[in-house]
Amino acid sequence: MSAHTHLSAERAAMLNTFCKSPLWECHATLVRVAQGLEPADTVIRHASLVSVTTHEVLPDADIAISCGRIAYLGLDGHTAEHCIGPQTRVIDAAGKYVAPGYIDSHIHIESAMIGPSEYARVVVPRGTTAIYADPHECANVVGLEGVRVMFDDARRAPLKAMLTTPSCVPAVTGFDDAGASVDAAQVAATMEWPDVVGLGEMMNFPGILAGEQNALDEVAETLKAGKCVTGHYSVSETDRGLAAYIASGVRACHESITPQDVIAKLRMGMYVQARYGSAWLSLPGYLPQVLASGVDTRLICLCTDDNHPNTLVSEGGMDRALRACVAAGADAVTALQFATINAAQMLGVDADMGSVTPGKCADLVILPDLASFVPEQVLIDGDLVAQDGQALFENPLFTWPDFMTRTMNVGRSFTPADFEIRVDRPDGFARVRAIGGVGGSTITRDSVVEVPVRNGKLEANPEADVLKMAVFDRHHGKEGMHSFGFCTGFGVHGALAQTVSHDSHNLLVVGDNDEDMALAARTLVECGGGEVAVADGQVLALVRLPVCGLMSDAHVEQVADEVAGIEQAWADMGCKMPSPFMTMGILSLPCVPELRLTNRGYVNCVTFEFEDLLIED
Repeated sequence: MSAHTHLSAERAAMLNTFCKSPLWECHATLVRVAQGLEPADTVIRHASLVSVTTHEVLPDADIAISCGRIAYLGLDGHTAEHCIGPQTRVIDAAGKYVAPGYIDSHIHIESAMIGPSEYARVVVPRGTTAIYADPHECANVVGLEGVRVMFDDARRAPLKAMLTTPSCVPAVTGFDDAGASVDAAQVAATMEWPDVVGLGEMMNFPGILAGEQNALDEVAETLKAGKCVTGHYSVSETDRGLAAYIASGVRACHESITPQDVIAKLRMGMYVQARYGSAWLSLPGYLPQVLASGVDTRLICLCTDDNHPNTLVSEGGMDRALRACVAAGADAVTALQFATINAAQMLGVDADMGSVTPGKCADLVILPDLASFVPEQVLIDGDLVAQDGQALFENPLFTWPDFMTRTMNVGRSFTPADFEIRVDRPDGFARVRAIGGVGGSTITRDSVVEVPVRNGKLEANPEADVLKMAVFDRHHGKEGMHSFGFCTGFGVHGALAQTVSHDSHNLLVVGDNDEDMALAARTLVECGGGEVAVADGQVLALVRLPVCGLMSDAHVEQVADEVAGIEQAWADMGCKMPSPFMTMGILSLPCVPELRLTNRGYVNCVTFEFEDLLIED
């Protein structure tokens, strides 16, 4: 057997992990059903079929399903009547549209603040049938053992949760301290896991470009396994760096910002994962120009990346992103291609999913129209799993192990003194470096601002929208490092804290006074992590996230209510950003331009050097 044949067999086995029946086990049955020699399990009749393979809507189509797969399409006046037997379930889809189920090409489940099976309960009724999940948030806190536990939970639901192994734990080596690490040897071991379909976003693009051995080896181990390497190239550089990054083996990227970024990546053969989540809203800023340019869109996929639970409950996930594509100028069928066949081809799972065609898994949505993209019915492997917005499956809440619910190891009790920024300066004002937060974007600004100096301490300047920041290592107790900085753009009075601080998820506190900042920090330590808003010595709102400081152990509806409450608290405190906790949460992410604050200090994410807090005159 050749090496190529061996890899192909391994890949085929991997693909069918997510299907009710491998094609080689049921193809003989499909052959008989298609010819009317054996009845189908289900027949959908008189549908308007969205053909993502030909960019058409095919009227009065019949679809016969057996063994969880599509056996026959009745098109051009042909029907599936010959596939119907006494026990066949017949669904009348007259006046409705049938399309492939939506595939989210890049998602961090942890951003929804719930576990995978609970996540499935909220997204499947809105049409998502498969996800490419990158659980690097969990991995940064508790390592790959926690990832295994997450996917134990994921297997309890029908959603096809495909795992891309976290590649950057921590995000960029040497700039902060995570609770765990992942190296190339561990990545190689995960390539044997049945859930793994590729490598999660390679955020360490500076390491790739600099020839860092571990980063290159992680990519190599994934390529040797015949699996997809997903990427994260967040700079608007479209020449040598981008070419080198793609040449390393990275196949896709969700971090495009401008139309020029998108077109450059497409021309170099990279899949562009157009992103539309709760806070990252760059898609409307580039998609109209990309469509107007006339370039082929076959390499554009759709992803949500990060969605808050209240967004999922009130507005949707992939269906919301599809509506955004249409609002940006895409026709409905093109938008559906982004969310189905393009995504399946990107990760190499199109042999089993991504289109409503013979032999493919019967993962499909029945839609009342091509405007809302909210299905009336959802089928996965031919089973009806959601009806009229409600999941037809239910699991008890998952029981998380202790090592995932006891992750607040800060080594201190937090008093106002812990937030004093002491300097050897006379009273007056000092020029300091500050992070400029931008609502709806992952990009920050590297700013210089003036702040008061009182009694040898740097203070916030809330009247000028300048708040203090502190990042404390929450993984290593008394040995952990902490740092201070300033930020702008939030416009709040009081204090905010969260353990959702990408990607190492240390304790991040922002505020205009030390007393409220200390209360916010203590509150999160006591509840095991989460998000909190404090003003005038009172806790205004709290989202409890005891699982890794990232996820709740409650139902999504409760978490959505808590998140809605804290967003209202943000607004009451003066903030006007969309999903501001997401914007705050990336102030510590040392791999996206321009400036970030980790527990080790300010990181310039253009030069990848540490920066001083004080600007010397």
